[in-house]
Amino acid sequence: MILRKNLDNLKATERLAKIIASNIRGGEVIELVSDVGGGKTTFTKFLVKALGSDDNVNSPTFTVSRVYSTPTKTIHHYDFYRLTDPQYVLQALQEQTQDSSSVTIIEWGGIVKNVLPTDRLIIKINKHPTKETARIMIFEVSAVHDYLLKGIE
Repeated sequence: MILRKNLDNLKATERLAKIIASNIRGGEVIELVSDVGGGKTTFTKFLVKALGSDDNVNSPTFTVSRVYSTPTKTIHHYDFYRLTDPQYVLQALQEQTQDSSSVTIIEWGGIVKNVLPTDRLIIKINKHPTKETARIMIFEVSAVHDYLLKGIE
């Protein structure tokens, strides 16, 4: 399933993250794809907050990963932008993406694409050509996880 949404501002992005958060069951892998500064970490902040975490969400560009706690789930946030050797994270990532009690969010996943599950939600975030905070989001999801998009019109 592919769904495209035009979001006029950050509030619209936050509302969308809340909808997805309300559908999360645990065990999901969400891959965020965009250019530098496209809104991957901003979307992650909104999603983590909507899941009930008070943790401060920052891009893990220099640390590769961060973990956030919510009342019911653990969120693992990976950023592989600076990763040059995927062997560094492959085993941990494989184990993490199979954990049904957590949610895995991945930025810059191209270098580890071979170990990512095919059943994942891919969110492509594109900057709007004329509006600073507007985004165009394209969601790609298999039938296994199409419930994540329930409620998005």
